[in-house]
Amino acid sequence: MKRERAGYLEGTVSIIVNTLLFGLKLWAGIVSNSIALVADAWHTLSDSASSVIVIAGTKLSLKKADKEHPFGHGRWEHIAAMFIGFLLAIIAWSFIKDSMIQYKARESANFGLIAIIVTIVSILVKEGLAQYAFYLSRKSENASVKADGWHHRTDALSSVIVLVGIMLKNYFWWIDSALGIIISLMLFYAAYEIISESINKLLGEKPSEELIKNINTILDSISETNLHPHQFRIHNYVNHKELTFHIIMDGDLSIRKGHDLVTKIEDEIRDKLHIESTVHVEPADHN
Repeated sequence: MKRERAGYLEGTVSIIVNTLLFGLKLWAGIVSNSIALVADAWHTLSDSASSVIVIAGTKLSLKKADKEHPFGHGRWEHIAAMFIGFLLAIIAWSFIKDSMIQYKARESANFGLIAIIVTIVSILVKEGLAQYAFYLSRKSENASVKADGWHHRTDALSSVIVLVGIMLKNYFWWIDSALGIIISLMLFYAAYEIISESINKLLGEKPSEELIKNINTILDSISETNLHPHQFRIHNYVNHKELTFHIIMDGDLSIRKGHDLVTKIEDEIRDKLHIESTVHVEPADHN
């Protein structure tokens, strides 16, 4: 599946489902006077906002390369994922403050059958959305869709915690405040995971052992001598990848023969690994 189609599809489904679920959970939270349920509702609405970011990031990443951005705009997907992470962190901080205020005022929630039913529905729907997003991200390798999937997953987990709290409401008056804080900490963790992964990809990653193994296999199929590939550098621009590395060749080989060999290597890497490569040649007697 194409990356852009996955972004549009997941984002659209998420916006529709989360907006409906937000209204249902907010109503249940108001009826129950539960800060945890209301916080959970706003967490759900934030999923809709993050899905808008997914769609916008996907659209921006499709812009063609230009003079200012010769490698294209694919990394907008990672930037979009970072926005989602920051949004989660802001919401988490707000919920912690509200939970502390409720605890100091010694307020408790009035959970009932409505809260239980709505919470169970939320768990099933949100986990379903998470699985759908993860499925699309595996098919398309869209980073922002995967980030949105984790957003759905944390919402489902927060609803599980709320459900446990509802069952313990008769034993601990402060359970609603505690649940609000726990949900907030989960949101902070999700934000950290999303932001750190996006930053790592923007800064550049070390080529995987599997990729280096595949490169060596290609080189062995082309040249009978060991070319000793080294100094691998890979740059991930989402829509395409750029790879550079060095090889060692006979210093007496003509420029034309060296060029032909390198061109063949680059063509094979492009055809088999779908990566644009640039190979630097070093003579065997070079120190």
